[in-house]
Amino acid sequence: MKTRMKIKDIIEGLSCEVHGARDLEVADVHFDSRRVKEGTLFVAQRGTKVDGHEYIGGAIEKGAVAVVCEQLPKALADGVTYIVVEDSSYALGVMASNFYGQPSRKLRLVGITGTNGKTTTVTLLHRMFRMAGFHVGLISTIVNKIDEEELPTGHTTPDAVELNGLLSRMVEAGCEYCFMEVSSHSVVQHRVAGLTFAGGIFSNITHDHLDFHKTMANYIAAKKGFFDMLPAGAWALTNVDDRNGMVMVQNTKAAVSTYSLTRAADFSCRVLEDTFEGMMLEIRSRRDGATKSNEIWCRLVGRFNAYNLLAIYSAAVLCGVEEAEALRLLSVLEPAPGRFQYVSGKGVTAIVDYAHTPDALQNVISTISEIRRPTQALITVVGCGGDRDKTKRPEMAKIASEGSDKLVLTSDNPRTENPDRILDDMEAGLTAIQLSHTVRISDRRQAIRTACMMAKEGDIVLVAGKGHETYQEVNGVRSHFDDVEELKKCLCDKE
Repeated sequence: MKTRMKIKDIIEGLSCEVHGARDLEVADVHFDSRRVKEGTLFVAQRGTKVDGHEYIGGAIEKGAVAVVCEQLPKALADGVTYIVVEDSSYALGVMASNFYGQPSRKLRLVGITGTNGKTTTVTLLHRMFRMAGFHVGLISTIVNKIDEEELPTGHTTPDAVELNGLLSRMVEAGCEYCFMEVSSHSVVQHRVAGLTFAGGIFSNITHDHLDFHKTMANYIAAKKGFFDMLPAGAWALTNVDDRNGMVMVQNTKAAVSTYSLTRAADFSCRVLEDTFEGMMLEIRSRRDGATKSNEIWCRLVGRFNAYNLLAIYSAAVLCGVEEAEALRLLSVLEPAPGRFQYVSGKGVTAIVDYAHTPDALQNVISTISEIRRPTQALITVVGCGGDRDKTKRPEMAKIASEGSDKLVLTSDNPRTENPDRILDDMEAGLTAIQLSHTVRISDRRQAIRTACMMAKEGDIVLVAGKGHETYQEVNGVRSHFDDVEELKKCLCDKE
């Protein structure tokens, strides 16, 4: 439970210079000056668009009794304690953890980072450990949970204050574990600073978020930064089939374990059978000098999900779950919402998937191609988000066209961009021949309806990009939109 705390306790473990009273008590910690009230410690962060130092005066007027800053104001207010730090964002993470009683040390916090597979992995780990009888927290793109209580979510990784408050609630509820997505943004912005992780998982890294990181080198370094912060005594699980798998853990203090579908590793597996109903996997574990092998049927589909399932199994074992129990639980797990999710009607199979990166889209289309019969046509509906990395747009269209019989280009979340300009960028990746079997419809609802009308009995419609999302954002306004709902309307209309 959050209580008033002295400044000297809030800054414990933080390198800083204090101007004013260290014994002063504060009632809250905030970096948003609009939320400052009497007794607040205000943290002035330098953001990409806004510099919190410009709001120090206003925060003091609203009742801030302490200010964290990287540079002292020219004029200091009487009775206010100023704490000068090198990086306000990093300081916020440490102070938020202290203010909430370092909740990450009171449960076993497991983070996963990577381009694809994060949401599926943490969601299914949460389900697995709930089925095993544990009290468990979840922090994901889709939803935050304390056991089965759902909480609203904004970013993939919440800000440091929200995050520690959430972890504190989990501790109060008796949670023994929390499984958490760790985005590259959150590492760079120090949202996870001050947290103590019991384990970390690396899934893969492919083209994404270059609008923020600018280069792949920066993106890789951000992911690696998570493993650099893992303490001795923690474990790090890395996918060695990814060429950056061992790069992630080269400087970590954690005990490293590996997983793979193609080579020798501590945990490995082989896909024996892959159908639209599920997969038969052979899972092998190499521990204490002995190798064990087991075959299990899983309800998820596709090679990319074989990686997810292997990571889930490996993480469970590293957390102390008996291997036989982990295998049993793995066999009954259902897919996460919006991840290869089925809708069907009148002989047409529709698949909704969150694939919004080139690699993820390639994985989904490859999986469908490996399973579908020669007589089944694949019609893909895909778009790209506005105000995001433009370089992947032509690549996404090219991948979709090469793997599909027909392609419908449409809007994803245009945000503040003109949808037609986004589609222009996508079409730039297509040849004249590819354009001949491509339809361009900026209205996503109409695009889905058109794809369903194109489909004959037995055909497959893939709607990619939004997955679990139940909104579409246009010019800053979010309106309800659900790909699954739209497909059900279309396929029901056809019956």
